[in-house]
Amino acid sequence: MEMKNLNMYQRLRDFDVPAVVLDEIFSNKEDLAILKKAWQDLSTEEMNHDEVAKSIARVILEELGEDFIQSLSDTSEK
Repeated sequence: MEMKNLNMYQRLRDFDVPAVVLDEIFSNKEDLAILKKAWQDLSTEEMNHDEVAKSIARVILEELGEDFIQSLSDTSEK
């Protein structure tokens, strides 16, 4: 994985985006392009990388919904 992509991945993990979700995003060229564009756009708005990651993570988690996140927790406990 490219260093820039790894940095985005790790920062999003820091803000509680599940690895399984990130793996799916980073393995899909279209999804990854959207993520990179959003990251770049927010970075040019004078946000630091932690602020960008927090903002993007919030959107991802909201889109997934609480039920999906909970289902991931349930499967990891088994």
